[in-house]
Amino acid sequence: MDYKVIRPGQTIGILGGGQLGKMMAVAARQMGYRIAVLDPSEDCPCAPLADEQIVAAYDDVDAAQRLSDVSDVITYEFENVDLSVARLFETEAKLPQGAYALEVTQNREKEKQVAVDAGLSVPVYRIVQTYDQLTDALETIEFPAVIKTISGGYDGKGQLKIEQQEQLDEARAFIKEGGTYIVEEWLSFDLEISQVFTRGQDGQITAFPTAENIHKNHILHETRVPANVSESVVAKAEKAVDMLAEHIGVIGTFAVEMFVKDEEVYINEMAPRPHNSGHYTIEACNISQFEQHIRAICGLSLLPVHTVGAAVMVNVLGKHREILIDKIEQYYGFHFHDYGKGKSRMYRKMGHITFIGNDLAEIEEKIEENQIHLW
Repeated sequence: MDYKVIRPGQTIGILGGGQLGKMMAVAARQMGYRIAVLDPSEDCPCAPLADEQIVAAYDDVDAAQRLSDVSDVITYEFENVDLSVARLFETEAKLPQGAYALEVTQNREKEKQVAVDAGLSVPVYRIVQTYDQLTDALETIEFPAVIKTISGGYDGKGQLKIEQQEQLDEARAFIKEGGTYIVEEWLSFDLEISQVFTRGQDGQITAFPTAENIHKNHILHETRVPANVSESVVAKAEKAVDMLAEHIGVIGTFAVEMFVKDEEVYINEMAPRPHNSGHYTIEACNISQFEQHIRAICGLSLLPVHTVGAAVMVNVLGKHREILIDKIEQYYGFHFHDYGKGKSRMYRKMGHITFIGNDLAEIEEKIEENQIHLW
């Protein structure tokens, strides 16, 4: 389907007004676009940047139609978008990203199958609906293994790691009647990387530097660039996303998380939008993942990506934010982003900080001096 060029002065509709929607809006505003946002919260982070705000549930079809009526093009900040809403936007030729990328990334079975169909490696997995099917699956998938809900779930939610036979009672309690689950091997990987890239409507693909991700309590803690991997692994990661982009027909910024083991890459999860692990691009690249995304959905050409020597992005959770704000004059050497969320919870992402430098050793000194590692 052909999409027209969206020019500065026209309106970009954003489904979801959280921090990703806010950062999209900031990039779009700088380029001269108007913003409409649909979000259930009146005080969502994107609200102060919006020319039009619709307060409604994400699956409210009437509200979605109102968003479409006031927008020239529409994008979304998260993948758990109601598919009927996405198809409404697609039918009106206002969703260049399309509904298919959402359909794939909302369902872990489809996500794995698409990766396999594209010729890529994934951890060994099985799809189960009952406890008996689970025990059968565990005859071929050895412990440790992880059981995940087929849809939903993030930051470690909606999953259970089982390391031994004695935990099967926990697994029985985890599996609900009528549900569908994916059981996969717990890959003993060397590290996790993410590859954020953008594909334009003309098929052009630009990749941001391959990043290394470090998690704490299943939540992304740090993203480091350059990743501590060989040039061969970087080449494999970039080739993998090229294959997925063409197979899915990606438009816009897209992220793929991968495990690295013995110089091979295994697809873990995909996100059909800008990603937490790509926030470093705001300061560390000549163009951010958000501006490149806006250019793609508006039918503009993408810019070549140039990067400073190194960067480290650290998430600011609810438990960190007050400490950081109260002593901000005592910290130095980093860029601070506060998302403007009203309610602060212990493990809720409230912002992030980004260090940039010539190399990671220089940044490590700044992190040590700021005591960021104690977070």
